[in-house]
Amino acid sequence: MCRLFGMSSAPERTCATFWLLDAPDSLSDQSHRNPDGAGLGFFDADRTPRVYKTPIAAYQDQCFAEQAKQVKSAVFVAHLRYATTGGVAYRNTQPFEQDGRLFGHNGVIEDLDELDAELGTDLAMVEGETDSERLFALITREIRKRSDVAGGIECAARWVARNLRLYALNLILASAEELWALRYPDTHELYVLQRPGGGHHGARHLDHSGTAGRMRVHCADMARVPAVVIASEPMDDSLGWRLLEPGELLHVGPGPRVTSRIAVPEEPARRLQLADLSPRAAAAQQAA
Repeated sequence: MCRLFGMSSAPERTCATFWLLDAPDSLSDQSHRNPDGAGLGFFDADRTPRVYKTPIAAYQDQCFAEQAKQVKSAVFVAHLRYATTGGVAYRNTQPFEQDGRLFGHNGVIEDLDELDAELGTDLAMVEGETDSERLFALITREIRKRSDVAGGIECAARWVARNLRLYALNLILASAEELWALRYPDTHELYVLQRPGGGHHGARHLDHSGTAGRMRVHCADMARVPAVVIASEPMDDSLGWRLLEPGELLHVGPGPRVTSRIAVPEEPARRLQLADLSPRAAAAQQAA
């Protein structure tokens, strides 16, 4: 399945090193199992979103490894893609950017013709072919209506849950100083770690690695700066990792301060099982 990663140290800007090619527990290593694209999003000091992404496996792209290795931001989003909808192309590679926000999604949404009809003229925000970018466009539309990011995510997710065939809808959405995450329903896992400055042992930098060779992120600044990490799996042996509840919408604000609530309490009306998916989609959702 696709892999999600988000991290916030807002309002502090920190320099994080993402191992992509040359570390044993690396994005590059993981991309052998998620071969359809990799991307890293962050924000400049003037709050401009930046994304570097490649539509081929990171291990095949030295340029991706070199450019994505070290970046400075208050908020980061990384995504590794195993394609289920849309071809292997730059326009289909995550994270996506809309209205100055970055977005990554893990899951499968079907009935895209119904979603397109619901989007109407807002479908113009979608440049690629994926269910993920369409979902982002729906969220962006609802945020514009409400001037409320959490409310926009909730409204869009509940519309999808009521109207479309759905296997999983895990997402991370980021602005320059805020981060939101939703796990829905209970199909895939999504974890959060609230890390004090120096970690739970004090005076230690951040050095997180996927437990099964997923990715590695190092940040010396976090020997003093607190952070919140969101990931598809626990990335170290800390006892602080918490699995989000099904339907839980988590918000990380500057501080970083964490709040959460159950935003989508109901089960999907048209929930898909693994056997309902196409062979490619099913393989993607089962990928290690």
